[in-house]
Amino acid sequence: MKPHLSRYWLNNDRGQDPDGFDAEVKVVCDLYAKAKEYDRQGVHVVSTDEKTGIQALERKHPTKPVRPGQVERREFEYIRHGTQTLIANFDVAQGTLAAPSIGPTRQEPDFAAHIEQTVATDPDAAWIFIVDQLNTHQSETLVRLVARRCQIEDGLGQKGKSGILKSMPSRAAFLSDPTHRIRFVYTPKHTSWLNQIEIWFSILVRRLLKRASFTSTQELRTRILAFIDYFNRTLAKPFKWTYAGRPLQI
Repeated sequence: MKPHLSRYWLNNDRGQDPDGFDAEVKVVCDLYAKAKEYDRQGVHVVSTDEKTGIQALERKHPTKPVRPGQVERREFEYIRHGTQTLIANFDVAQGTLAAPSIGPTRQEPDFAAHIEQTVATDPDAAWIFIVDQLNTHQSETLVRLVARRCQIEDGLGQKGKSGILKSMPSRAAFLSDPTHRIRFVYTPKHTSWLNQIEIWFSILVRRLLKRASFTSTQELRTRILAFIDYFNRTLAKPFKWTYAGRPLQI
């Protein structure tokens, strides 16, 4: 017995449909498995999410470089210069970052504008965005964007009252409609590990953010974009995704 130890636990909240979780996971894994085939057909499969609160921290004194017998020493104190949010797309088939957006917020207009600029890079192609269930990923603005881009002229209704726009579930159903040229596939709750863009975010942290010092949010933005360009030119390759969607054993 070790009563001083504990660990986090997450109960299954699927109610009467525990198998639904496995089915939703399998949909995403099947997209990863077929991404290269889709790419040959002109369909972009991208994993999309936001990395919020990236801090522009400046060390108060210069970092002392590594020397024989001595590790690198970084100043403990720092100056805060604000934060930025990165909205990024990981192209599953190509292994590259496409059309990143960086700004101070991640609100509904920010995400919709990001999707707009992403689609504009290949406006006539089909797009499948793998995203989580954040409310901004199921917004009125996003529904109107997809309807306009897909030339869907049927009445959308009114937010909170009627039609497609009535609620988040009705908007999500429209946005995930497989007959649309631009559609969204939603990961189940509590599955950030299922979204490949999260793997790339960890690369960004390790290779750039962890040891860096930034004098302003503008420098932070510039260096993130420069790292993305460097990554796409020298490091980019598809992730080797081995999980096929079989039920997890606990």
